[in-house]
Amino acid sequence: MVVTSLREPSAAFSTATIEWFPKQLFWSNYPDAIARMAADGMNFWRLYGNSLYVAAVGTFGQVLTSSMAAYAFARLRFPGREQLFFGYLATMMIPGSVTLVPVFAVVRALGWVNTYWALIVPGIFSPWGTFMLRQFFMSLPRELEESARIDGASLTQIFLRVTLPLSKTALATLATFTFMGFWGSFMWPLIVTVTPELRTLPIGLTVFTQRYSTDYSLLMAASVMATLPLVIVFLFNQRYFIESIKLQGIKG
Repeated sequence: MVVTSLREPSAAFSTATIEWFPKQLFWSNYPDAIARMAADGMNFWRLYGNSLYVAAVGTFGQVLTSSMAAYAFARLRFPGREQLFFGYLATMMIPGSVTLVPVFAVVRALGWVNTYWALIVPGIFSPWGTFMLRQFFMSLPRELEESARIDGASLTQIFLRVTLPLSKTALATLATFTFMGFWGSFMWPLIVTVTPELRTLPIGLTVFTQRYSTDYSLLMAASVMATLPLVIVFLFNQRYFIESIKLQGIKG
């Protein structure tokens, strides 16, 4: 992807000029890609900002809702807890294409079409995230929570000051995958947004794909810039991945 982004646009995949690494690097492909999107009515930096905002807020929301639901299923006792959990978990078997139309109908009824609410709210609830965090919370020793309860800590304080700090590895894992999901989402933002001001970056990248030809050099240049936030998030959270692997190895 990086090598292709530095090739000459008119000869990106020409069999006469293709080589493993180009002799001449066309760094101008990066500003040209931004200019190409602007010519088609899409502001690259506005798309970038929209994607960052939606991914950041959506990730925070999903981690928050999943952690609270997971803690309730793992530690609280109430009638029908197991049945409710398995019913919630069963929704993972429903394909997203099946729920696409009903969810859009709800969004339209709420008047959220072409708003940030439509881009963020439907994605902040995750059965998979709830299941993963529930399993991790159940592996935490109850003695720590009982000690906090003896010291007078409330349920909220135990959740915020005991459970969450001990679950950084699971939370970082969920946050990474959630950020990737929001960042790369294409179909849902395409359906619920109308104006270019609310479009996200994956939609903007389609301007490089024409009916009969694709300028792969400019497309790859824009893709490289679009990949940078994912790389940064992964590099920031990789220490938690390593720690999680170590913990799993010790537990085994």
